[in-house]
Amino acid sequence: MCAKQKLWYAGGLQFECRECGGCCSGAPGYVWLSEEEIQRIAERFGISVEDCEAKFVREVGERKSLIEYPNGDCVFYDRFHTNCKIYRDRPAQCRTWPFWASNLESEKEWEKISRTCPGCNRGRHFSLQEIEERKNIREL
Repeated sequence: MCAKQKLWYAGGLQFECRECGGCCSGAPGYVWLSEEEIQRIAERFGISVEDCEAKFVREVGERKSLIEYPNGDCVFYDRFHTNCKIYRDRPAQCRTWPFWASNLESEKEWEKISRTCPGCNRGRHFSLQEIEERKNIREL
C-alpha cells in the first residue's frame, strides 16, 4: 500500500469481546501456536509441555495448532458455558481477533464480520496503531 493512501480504518475501530464463542467454533481451521504459548497453556493446567501437546495440540506440517473437535469447536471452547477455558492465556491469534488482515482488507469485509461477531463496532475504541500492532502479531 502506498504510504499516502489512507486506510479505511485510519480513525480506529471498536471491539469488545463478548465471549460468544463465534470465533471459537464453526468451520474447521487452525489456531497456530508458538512454543511460548504452549508453555503458558501447560502452566495454566499444571502439566508438562509434553502432556499439553499430547492433549491439546496437533502438528500441521512444521507448525502446531490447537486441536479441534469434528464440529469445528476449539478444544478449549466450552459450548455449555459459551466461553473459553483459557481466555486469559489464549494464543495471539485469538487475542488479535478481529484485527486480522483478512477482516481489515476492506470496509466490506469488516462489515461482513460485524454481522456475525457481536463484539465488532461495540465497546472499546482501538486506534490505528493498536489495530496495526494486532494485525502484525497475527501475521507472524
